[in-house]
Amino acid sequence: MSALTQIDLRTDPAAAPYQKHEVVQVAFAAAPGELISLEGPNRYQPGDAVVTGSTGDRWVVSRDRFDAKYEPLQAGTHGQDGDYRNKPGVVLARRMADAFSIARCAGGDVLHGAAGDWLMQYAPGDYGIVQQARFAQVYRPAQGQA
Repeated sequence: MSALTQIDLRTDPAAAPYQKHEVVQVAFAAAPGELISLEGPNRYQPGDAVVTGSTGDRWVVSRDRFDAKYEPLQAGTHGQDGDYRNKPGVVLARRMADAFSIARCAGGDVLHGAAGDWLMQYAPGDYGIVQQARFAQVYRPAQGQA
């Protein structure tokens, strides 16, 4: 298994831009805790979003990232538990040929991916891993992006 460090998909010819299309269930954490996702531990603080995707996968999004990336389906309910959709945005993704691991951010939780999973880069130094089956269901090539 490769431990990835200092990766920047902006300069990787094997990476491409994708957009996520998904409605998710969100519960905002009342206390600190940890969720063990398929890819590894996700620690959270009060106010962070504990997200359940349309495929049943669960993960954590820090509150500041969540507010920038998701919007409630029902107007006027931002910050309340319920259904949210991701705001339109582009992420970089690369399908990995071998098993790998990467920290979510500098000093963050280490995630683990299998061969065929996708390495996601949301911003420089901000990573995730998506299993192939889930990636195929919720991500599409970004239109007009190169």
